[in-house]
Amino acid sequence: MPVRLAVVSAVAGATVLLPGGTVLAADGPADDAYAFAEGARRIEGAAGPADAALLEPGMAYRSSLPRSGTVHFRLELDATSNAYVSVTAVPAAADAVTAVDGIRVTVQDADGRACSSDSAGFGAARSPRPVTAWGMRETSPTGTRCKEPGTYYVTVERLRPQDSPPGAWDLDLTTATEPRPTRPGATNAPETWDSASPTPLTGEPELRRGGSGFADATAVAEGVWRDDVRPGQTLFYKVPVDWGQQLHATAELAASGSGSGYATSALALALHNPVRGEVEDSATGYTGRRTTADLAPVPPVAYANRYATADQVSGMRFAGAHYLVVHLAAQVAEDFGDGPFELTLRVRVEGDGESGPGYDGEPVPQGVFEVAGRPAAPEGGATGDDLALKAVAVGGIGTGSALLVGLGVWTALARRRGADPRAGL
Repeated sequence: MPVRLAVVSAVAGATVLLPGGTVLAADGPADDAYAFAEGARRIEGAAGPADAALLEPGMAYRSSLPRSGTVHFRLELDATSNAYVSVTAVPAAADAVTAVDGIRVTVQDADGRACSSDSAGFGAARSPRPVTAWGMRETSPTGTRCKEPGTYYVTVERLRPQDSPPGAWDLDLTTATEPRPTRPGATNAPETWDSASPTPLTGEPELRRGGSGFADATAVAEGVWRDDVRPGQTLFYKVPVDWGQQLHATAELAASGSGSGYATSALALALHNPVRGEVEDSATGYTGRRTTADLAPVPPVAYANRYATADQVSGMRFAGAHYLVVHLAAQVAEDFGDGPFELTLRVRVEGDGESGPGYDGEPVPQGVFEVAGRPAAPEGGATGDDLALKAVAVGGIGTGSALLVGLGVWTALARRRGADPRAGL
């Protein structure tokens, strides 16, 4: 169905009129509270597998994690699809966390054998913030485990319960499935790719308020973007990256203007893929002078990247919205005040989009491996959503305004799909 647009303003902060008269602001206020998906289903994690609640592919869930013990959830999987689960733990802002604390997520088969395990911690800054780990059941031809259809279990636990804050942590859980490819190609990860850091983008930054969670991450494209961040705050952005494209990003914190001291790992920048799996992260200390957190170069998006052992390669395995998560450590306030501090995000996307491997079926949620409404591996002509975006891109409203409006529509489409918790991650 074509998307009808009405440009209400041609400046930063433009709004878009959506079908039915809904108005979407291109920039919205940031919120310190973590944003869960609207309509996320509340479930309880079970103490053992026998009572584990079912996680349905494409659904968004909200749960909690106690200080001690492991919570269990259940998956029912077929024999052909890859399945992904992401778990974001959200501690209280006042929690005293340690550098080695965090969460571990494990996917197991019905016999208790591990299919995957991943952990995420708070790091040297010891600043309470959302941390995300992911699990997967893969049916790769190079693997031998976890290929049978049936029941699988997801377990979530704290890394250091003996040193962890006593209160329960909120959990944000999402699931996705990926069908087999119609054109699988190589089963080895690329051995070479351009790993040189590009020259950072310059130019006057445009204001883009970051989201407060994956569910309301602010859409940005290649460019220089500005926001304000306070100590203890985490900001979420999403960048459409197609097959064959390479993403580069840096986060720059301006000078404080007052105060003195040193905050360890104060500015953190992390990259997550379309199913929220962390690809890599970077953190830098802060002395009150301008400082930058740079992500190491990642390869262009390719299906075969999944066969690599390094996270920064294997994580770049599918097209779609990739997330940039920025956190300013709470301890910055001790030496440099409560802020806000000026943040500059520089995003570069290199390469032309390519056709992907094609899927023998629909991913769940639908659209998770799409860019700007275009199927990740197009079989036919452009979609109505795609044509609408192209019309905005070439319209006579100016490059910056067109970008904001186009991104606003891209966000709106994602949110429209996300009105049903099955519709998006």
